[in-house]
Amino acid sequence: VEKNKKETLLKRLGESQVWKSIIRSGVPRSRRQRMYAVLGNVFLHLHPARLPRHAVKIGYTWCMGGLSFFLFVVLTITGILLMFYYRPTVEYAYTDIIDLTEQVPLGIMRELHRWGAHAMVLTVWLHMLRVFMTGSYKPPREFNWGVGVLLMTMTLFLSFTGYLLPWDQLAIWAVTVGTNMARAHPFIG
Repeated sequence: VEKNKKETLLKRLGESQVWKSIIRSGVPRSRRQRMYAVLGNVFLHLHPARLPRHAVKIGYTWCMGGLSFFLFVVLTITGILLMFYYRPTVEYAYTDIIDLTEQVPLGIMRELHRWGAHAMVLTVWLHMLRVFMTGSYKPPREFNWGVGVLLMTMTLFLSFTGYLLPWDQLAIWAVTVGTNMARAHPFIG
């Protein structure tokens, strides 16, 4: 009976829409299934062997997902480097930011991190807008859409928390406005 339950559960899981969105095809057993497995491959999606002419045309949303990922890598590296010099306490937060801006040549590390964060928020918004406008959230890609919305929410949240780190007047008022907005929300406040 236990084995039968397990098989039924696995069968229902394999037929669910979430599973079909993540795993687009099962084990390919025929020539047609192998072709679909190759066409649905994420690596071939990012770097296909042949491209139609309209796909090569550079548009305003070209490679926004790739730019967002590149900015994420830049922010991770600069964030780790800034972590060695920044002390997140009320006494030292503002003075550490001033030192990072004025003592480091051109304040390059902090400015790279700051402008990279602004650019990442912009590229993530543009990418999500393009995905929405082109209808790329429809089946079988609805799981990708859900992950994208989650990543956009995390990007906005991390951008807000990074906005608070200098602990200047702007950050204090951002905390005030943010907590008042959260307090007005029916489930959080």
